[in-house]
Amino acid sequence: MKKVFALLAVTGMLTFGTFNSVYAQDAEAVTEETMEVDSAAEAQALAIEAEAAKKALEEEKMASDLAAAKSAAVAPLEDESFTQVIKQKFIEGGPGFMGIVLVCLILGLAIVIERIIYLNMATTNTDKLLTNIESALNSGGVDAAKEVCRDTKGPVASIFYQGLERSHEGVDMVEKSIVSYGGVQMGLLEKGISWISLFIALAPMLGFMGTVIGMIGAFDAIAEAGDISPQVVAVGIKVALLTTVFGLIVAIILQIFFNYIVAKVDSIVNDMENASISLIDMLIKNEITNK
Repeated sequence: MKKVFALLAVTGMLTFGTFNSVYAQDAEAVTEETMEVDSAAEAQALAIEAEAAKKALEEEKMASDLAAAKSAAVAPLEDESFTQVIKQKFIEGGPGFMGIVLVCLILGLAIVIERIIYLNMATTNTDKLLTNIESALNSGGVDAAKEVCRDTKGPVASIFYQGLERSHEGVDMVEKSIVSYGGVQMGLLEKGISWISLFIALAPMLGFMGTVIGMIGAFDAIAEAGDISPQVVAVGIKVALLTTVFGLIVAIILQIFFNYIVAKVDSIVNDMENASISLIDMLIKNEITNK
């Protein structure tokens, strides 16, 4: 019996040992698999982080390149003067129509400057002139008043002189002489203004014509290339827009001066008419006094 129990004990111990060894091997296998899974997940996480970092670096590089390109594009414009930019755009617009528009600007400004100088010299202080004429009539008569008009510049003094020349023929003749010679002086004041209005109308029309020609060139380029890409039509459209812009700028500049000149002429004419009425009243008063 003791031998039997001993045999059972030895068998149980062997069985338990075998089970422990198998369990240990299974545990080691599970641990190795777990470690392999953990290392794979860690590697995947590292790969994702690396990809994200690479993408961030690429975006940062693209942003820096874009900023550098913008600064490079703005830098030449800042370095160039205004006249250089205008000159460059003028050349890009084409020498043909741009040259004609420039000629319109030069001729228009020449007439504007001449008219402004003439009108400023033609402006007279009519109140002072009338006071001097009245004093001369009271002290020296018509001859003294004519001397005052002869020494005074401007169309108003010229009209007064022509009226005083006919004073011995009566007040009606003086009035007719003032009206007739006033029309002559008004024509001299408005001389050359029609040319300014012509250049005002001509400059934008030339610009629009350049626009049409530029668009025709753009469509010709599309037909030749068989493509409607921006590179094909950009040149023609740019020429069209530049000619239009320059034509409108010329028209705007000349229009401003034209309105100033017209207003100046109207002011001189109004002073001329009011002063003429005052002169006739003086002559009537002086004639009555002399009688």
